[in-house]
Formats: sequence, C-alpha cells, structure tokens
Amino acid sequence: VSSQVGCGLNCQFCSTATQGFNRNLATSEIIGQAWTAAKHLGNVPHQQRKLTNVVMMGMGEPLLNFDNVVRAMSIMRDDLGLGLANKRVTLSTAGLVPMIDKLGEVADVSLAVSLHAPNDELRTELVPLNKKYPIKELLDACLRYTQRRARTTITFEYTMLKGVNDQPEHARQLVKLMRKVPSKVNLIPFNPFHGTRFERSDEDVIRAFQKILLDADVLTMV
Repeated sequence: VSSQVGCGLNCQFCSTATQGFNRNLATSEIIGQAWTAAKHLGNVPHQQRKLTNVVMMGMGEPLLNFDNVVRAMSIMRDDLGLGLANKRVTLSTAGLVPMIDKLGEVADVSLAVSLHAPNDELRTELVPLNKKYPIKELLDACLRYTQRRARTTITFEYTMLKGVNDQPEHARQLVKLMRKVPSKVNLIPFNPFHGTRFERSDEDVIRAFQKILLDADVLTMV
C-alpha cells in the first residue's frame, strides 16, 4: 500500500525516486487501496478472510506521512474496519530513526526496514538517507522498537543488485549486523525499470548469499 504520490528520498534503485515527491496521501486514500483490494478478493471481515496482510511498502516513505499512515493502520486493525491482527499490518521504512521511536510509542504494528547494504559507505550510495541516520543508529532504533513488545522481530529488506551488494563478503557483513537485533531478512531480486543502471543478481548468486545467512542462523527468505 502506498503512503505518498512519489517519494523524495531518492533511493538509487527505486523507480518511484525518478519521479520525485508530489504529495502525501490522505488517510482515506491509504485505506481506499486496502479496501479496493479486499473487495476485489471477495473479503468479508470475520467471515471470509481473503485479505490477510497489509504492508505499507508501496510508493513513498510512510513515516514522512506519519499521522495519516498511523490513522489508516489503526482502521485496518479495528474490528469495525478490516479486522486485521496487529502483527499482520507492517510498516516499511527507509530508516527515519526519530519516527521509528515515535511509531513505537503510538502503534503496535510490525516493522520492516529497507536496508539494502551491510555497510555505511555502500548504503549511503544506495539510500542517501543513511548519511543522516547511519546503520548503527538505525539498528539501535530497531532494537528499541523490539524491546517495547515481546517476541517482536524486524524484517530487513535487501534488494539484490548484480555486482553491487550481492557478494559473499556483503553476506558476511550482513550476518554481523543481524546479530544485533531480533531479525529476519527478505532478499528481493531487483526488478529492472527503464533507465536504471542496476541489474538483477543471478539466481545462483542470490541462493549462495541466502545460504551464508542461513548457515549463520539468520532466517532468510527470497
């Protein structure tokens, strides 16, 4: 589900970044996306649960449209709304540290972080926001988030970019980071778009990367 029209964070591998930021979506526009999907699926709350999970991972940075997104997620979880369980609503962020702390104070939802690199030099190149909130500060915020509620893990999203962040040394660096916070990793094969300089990592490279993480007891999906 999208939270904004466009995005101003300029992550280098993201298609949305190429169009810049236009505006924030209203609460009704955010809920409307989930409602439309639920209707399309034939979802009936508490009876036919066809819509089981919502992830704020569409266009935009959800934490930059904080109030509208929090209200929308509250409606998604309300018995008179979409009736979703707290853990089945996930907010995905590029890593706005102060807003992660604020989210932890007001909303009981799952948290996903767009990491995409295991060291600051590479992450700053891919995700410019890292210059303001480097990896250590981000992981500290994630740890604080998990400490607010029992049995919480953070999902770290990692887009696999050919020859950029997909080498064995990157996987080993990532293992060290994942030991600092209760976590699981979602490896996402890059989806090319017109004009991008990046390519998708080869399947065998992605699986080898995954194996290094799994062998180190880091739960990793592709």
